[in-house]
Amino acid sequence: MALAKRFSAVETFRAVEMAGYRLLPLRFTALDQERYVISNMVGEYLVVKRDQLNDLIHHRVPQGSDLYDEFKSRHFIRDADSDVALDLLALKYRTKLARVSQFTSLHMFVVTLRCDYTCAYCQVSRQTEDRSAYDMSDDTAAAAVEMTFRSPAPAIKIEFQGGEPLLAFDRIKSVVEMAEARNVQEKRNLQFVIASNLSLISDEILDYCDRHGIYLSTSLDGPSSLHDRNRPKPGKNGYELTIRGIKRIQDRLGRDRVSALMTTTERSLPYVKEIIDEYVRLGFRSIFLRPLSPYGFAVTTGQVDKYDAERWLSFYREGLSYILELNKHGYSIRETYAAIILRKMLTPQNPGYVDLQSPTGLGISAIVYNYDGAVYASDESRMLAEMGDQSFRLGRLGVNSYEEMMLSTTLLDALEAGVAEGAPLCSECAFVPYCGADPVYHHATQRDMMGNKALSGYCARNMAIFRHLIALMEDSLADKAILLRWAFDC
Repeated sequence: MALAKRFSAVETFRAVEMAGYRLLPLRFTALDQERYVISNMVGEYLVVKRDQLNDLIHHRVPQGSDLYDEFKSRHFIRDADSDVALDLLALKYRTKLARVSQFTSLHMFVVTLRCDYTCAYCQVSRQTEDRSAYDMSDDTAAAAVEMTFRSPAPAIKIEFQGGEPLLAFDRIKSVVEMAEARNVQEKRNLQFVIASNLSLISDEILDYCDRHGIYLSTSLDGPSSLHDRNRPKPGKNGYELTIRGIKRIQDRLGRDRVSALMTTTERSLPYVKEIIDEYVRLGFRSIFLRPLSPYGFAVTTGQVDKYDAERWLSFYREGLSYILELNKHGYSIRETYAAIILRKMLTPQNPGYVDLQSPTGLGISAIVYNYDGAVYASDESRMLAEMGDQSFRLGRLGVNSYEEMMLSTTLLDALEAGVAEGAPLCSECAFVPYCGADPVYHHATQRDMMGNKALSGYCARNMAIFRHLIALMEDSLADKAILLRWAFDC
């Protein structure tokens, strides 16, 4: 009898039908002191006042009212006239998760750890230029290409990383040519990207990239005074080489064939407008205002501890405001992270950004083949390994099979921890359809793949951005028009 008292009566769990409608699965979270965000399982949301939320939950919304129709159209309620709502909601949910069934599309090849820069915030353990033992071998490259095509993904992107990958350009060429030869039979949508500091760019490299449709990505932290302090190079001409490389690629291959990525250090915080102006000056139409990640030299040199989530959020909000003003004055440029989130919020599609996926994108969206043959579940996993933490190492090329790595306990445990909908606090959060779980981040910062979300910088940053974007769209028609454009054009 004592045990029975732990449970409510069965009537408690029966579907309640009051005022002619039933509630569909929903979550709600405060937007500010007066408003709440309600979202459903596919991320459709509505901003309401507290009394409106109370009326919804207690089945007091009058049928035929505008609010009733809003709730019904966003799949928060269903009634006798909307039995098809469940089928439609299920279809939208399958669409949102369709990317999971396509499996691993991003394959990162670390062709060398050698680098000609000495960045204090570098997330990997770089090696000096003359240490060729840290280059990917012929056999490792061939095995990595073989594993790449074991993925059933219809679209495959091979991204070359380092170190500085152009120091091993011959290896890049061999991988490109092996992959292209294999793709004659596979017929995948195949794309190549080189992530480089561009210091070694040459006519030979540009000609090769032109012939094989290779894209390039670089790092640009802002104007010369900031860039050269963040990313020092012997000779102190890193900024000059980066700008020269960007312009050469734009002139030779086209503006869409090169992109840039910035990293926010403590030095960057007062200069967000100057950083954005640098991107505008170079004709870029997007900028990713990215915080430091807790890996590699960013940890060992203490860079990651020099500002907290709130200081970065102030930087981000100021930058986003400035970008919106630039758009209002005729220069079209978007903030990349906001555009990714808005696409998840406002469209049926999932843009596939690994850090904002649930289930996590570890292994099943992106995978890394290290120069030494080790295989990791993500780029961040590889960075942890360079710090001595092998928690996300899936196996080794030539030793472990594709099936052994993809069905390993290492990956399955990470995937289990990487379902945000099942995590404490996340499961009740209205923003969970837009968010992810990021087991690597939480393992690195809390030694627990799921992590305590109340103490998570990842959660603090993302929840603040979700609130900020929704508030902008609610409070300004001009901002909303720009943000809608980002969602549907990105």
